[in-house]
Amino acid sequence: MNRFFPLKSMKQYSILALAALGLCAGLTSIAQESQAAKPDAKPDAKSDATAEPKTFGYRNPVLPGFYPDPSVCRVGDDYYMVNSTFNYFPAVPVHHSRDLIHWEQIGHCITRPTQTRLQNIGVWNGIYAPTIRYHEGTFYMVTTNVSGGGNFYVTTKDPAGEWSDPIYVREGGIDPDLFFDDDGKTYLLSAQGAGEIHLAEIDLKTGRLLSRSEIIWRGTGGRCAEGPHMYKKDGWYYLMIAEGGTEYGHSETIARSRNLRGPFEACPSNPILSHAPARGYQNPIQGTGHADLIQAHDGSWWMVCLGFRVLGGFHHITGRETMLAPVKWDENGWPVVNGNGAISLEMNVPTLPQVPVAKKLVRTDFDTSKLGLEWNYNCAPRYENYSVSAAGYLLPEREGWLRLRPCKVTISESDSPTWLGRRQQHIDFSAKTKLDASGLKDGDEAGLTVFMSKDSHYDLAVRKRDGKLSLVLKYKLSRLEHTEKVIPLDSSVVYLLVSGSKDAYEFYYCTNDYIYIPLGTIDTTFLSSETAGGFTGVYLALYAQTAGQPGGRADFDWFDYYPVEGSKLSEDVVDNRKKNEEKIESEEEE
Repeated sequence: MNRFFPLKSMKQYSILALAALGLCAGLTSIAQESQAAKPDAKPDAKSDATAEPKTFGYRNPVLPGFYPDPSVCRVGDDYYMVNSTFNYFPAVPVHHSRDLIHWEQIGHCITRPTQTRLQNIGVWNGIYAPTIRYHEGTFYMVTTNVSGGGNFYVTTKDPAGEWSDPIYVREGGIDPDLFFDDDGKTYLLSAQGAGEIHLAEIDLKTGRLLSRSEIIWRGTGGRCAEGPHMYKKDGWYYLMIAEGGTEYGHSETIARSRNLRGPFEACPSNPILSHAPARGYQNPIQGTGHADLIQAHDGSWWMVCLGFRVLGGFHHITGRETMLAPVKWDENGWPVVNGNGAISLEMNVPTLPQVPVAKKLVRTDFDTSKLGLEWNYNCAPRYENYSVSAAGYLLPEREGWLRLRPCKVTISESDSPTWLGRRQQHIDFSAKTKLDASGLKDGDEAGLTVFMSKDSHYDLAVRKRDGKLSLVLKYKLSRLEHTEKVIPLDSSVVYLLVSGSKDAYEFYYCTNDYIYIPLGTIDTTFLSSETAGGFTGVYLALYAQTAGQPGGRADFDWFDYYPVEGSKLSEDVVDNRKKNEEKIESEEEE
C-alpha cells in the first residue's frame, strides 16, 4: 500500500499514465547496433523484401532530433551523411541511406579520444559543421574543433569503420569544405572573419597549404556568412553558403562564376531557401539553412538542410534537425528549392524509390555486447567511471547491467561527468529506466536527466544521505535551482520515468514497474534553445555524481525510449495496459 494515494486512486493514476504515455513495460526487445554499410553494399534480402515500392511523399525532418549542419555525399546509389556534435562523443555520426529519406546510423568519424581534444569543454564547443566527400575511393570528413586544433580532416575506405587520425590544415575559420576540381587539385573553403568565404589549395596528403588564402565571396549582406560548399555544374562554379545566423533569420544563398576564384555573381532569387520571409511565418519549421546539395543516382537534385520544429510561442527543444527538399534548376541555371524556397513537414513530392530501414526498437538492454550508436558521452569520457571499455564493450562487473561510477564532476560542470545519453527525437515521447541504487555511498546521486546543457536540466534521481536513500526531483535553470520533491525510499530498486509533450515534461516513479506515481510537471520552454541558449538539443541521459568520496556505483538494467504518435497507442501498449489493470485488480482483491 502506497502512502501517497489510496489504492483506487493509484489504479487510476497508473492506467491513465500508461495510456497517456504510450508505455510498453512488457517490451524487452534489445536495441541492436546498426550493421555496417560498405560503399558498394546492397540491401540484404530481408531489406529488399520489406522495402515499400513508394515513390511519392515523405515527412520532415528526415533525421529528427539534434542533427544539425548536415552534409551528404553519394557513392553509386548509396548516400552518406554527417552532422555536427559539438561537445558530445563519439563525434560526427555517419548515416547511410538508399533514398535520402530513410537513414540508418552506421558509425562515427571520431571514436577515439586521441583523435581530437573533446575533454573538459563546454556544451557548445567542440566539433562544428562537418562536410563529407568521396574522392577516388576514399571518404573525407572535414570539420573544425573550436576547442583546440582548428580545421582538420579524417579519411576512411569504409564509412562504417574506423576513421584515420586527423590531418590538420593551418587555415583559420570554421565550417570547412573540400572541393576536388577536374584538374586534380584540391581546395579548402572556410568561413572567416566577419562573413568572408576563403579559398586555398591544399596538399591532400599532408593538409599543407599550396596557395595563399583568398577571399572569394562575402555573401549577400546577411550576417554570419558560413557553411560554404562548392559545386561544379555545366562549366560553372557554384558557391552556396548560409547567412543570417542559425536562428529565425537563417537562410541559404548561392552565387556562381566561370572562375574558381571569382568574381562570383549572386543568384537574383536569393535567398534560395529561407523561412524568414512572410511565406514562412507560420511554418512549423523555422531556421532553415546550412544546406548541402546532392545529385541523386537518377539525375534528380536534392538539398539537405537544418531546421527546427517550433512549439507554441516560438520555442524549440529537439535542436536543429535534418530536413530534405527537392531542387530543380531553372532555365537560367539557378537552383530552385521545392518550387518556392520553403519546405514543410509533409512533403508531397516525387521521391527516389523508397527503401525503409529497420525501425528503432524501444528498449536498450544493457546485456548486449556493445552500446548502440545512438548513445553519447558528455565530452570524451573517463572510461573508468563506466562498465564499458575504451572500445565500448561491457565489462562483466554485473552481467546485463550498465554500471556508472559517481565522480566529483557534476552534470552542471564543463568537464567529463559520468553521463550517458541519447537524443530526444520526438516532441511526444516517454522514457524510463530501472535503477538499482544499492551500491550508492553517502553523498552519491544517480538517475535520469532531461539535459539541454550544464546550466539547464531537469533531474529525477536517487540520492544517499546519512545512510538513507531518497528520491529527488529537481530543476536547474541557469542560476535558479529548485528541488520539487524529496521522497524517502524503502527500496533500493526504483523505476524512473519521464514523459514529454510540446508543453511539459512530466516525471513519475515506482518500485514495481506498473504503478507509476506522478512527481511533478514543468514547462518545456525553459529547456528550449530560445531560453537556455546554444546550438544543441535535449538529451535523455543516465548519470551518477557524488558530493562525497568516489567509490560508489549505480546499476541500470535497461532504458526505454518510446515515441508517442498523437494519442494512438500501439496494440502492444494496449495489451500491456490491460495486463497492468488486471494485475492491480488482482492485488486489490487480495
